[in-house]
Amino acid sequence: VDRAFPRSSRGSLKIARVLVALATLLCFVASGSHKAYVALAGMETVLTILFLLLYLLKLDTQMRWLCWTLADIINSVIAALFLLVVCLFAVIMRTNKGTLAGGVLGLVLLVLCLVDALLLCKTMNIGKARGRSAAK
Repeated sequence: VDRAFPRSSRGSLKIARVLVALATLLCFVASGSHKAYVALAGMETVLTILFLLLYLLKLDTQMRWLCWTLADIINSVIAALFLLVVCLFAVIMRTNKGTLAGGVLGLVLLVLCLVDALLLCKTMNIGKARGRSAAK
């Protein structure tokens, strides 16, 4: 277990994403919102928990057959796009206060997804020199 990860900026951002996604899910479920809203919030909660566990248990270093950072970036960007569409509909339609609260929390989650994607892009090693074959 990587005990330093939850205290890092990436770890605390993942934990914040899980908490906001869970709050969004609870708002949508409690208000009886459209099933698409509930499905998106639930999917985002589960995927973020899985990535959090992946990094927390250091499974990304053990399973090297996939670039987990890139997969996390793609997940964050796609989640942000879906959240933009769905949460704007939830805020515009605002069938009740729970749907409105879920839509607003979903827009906060959208910002967290974009910040997470930017932080992950900064940690990628694309274009950096590697090993002995790099020019000196």
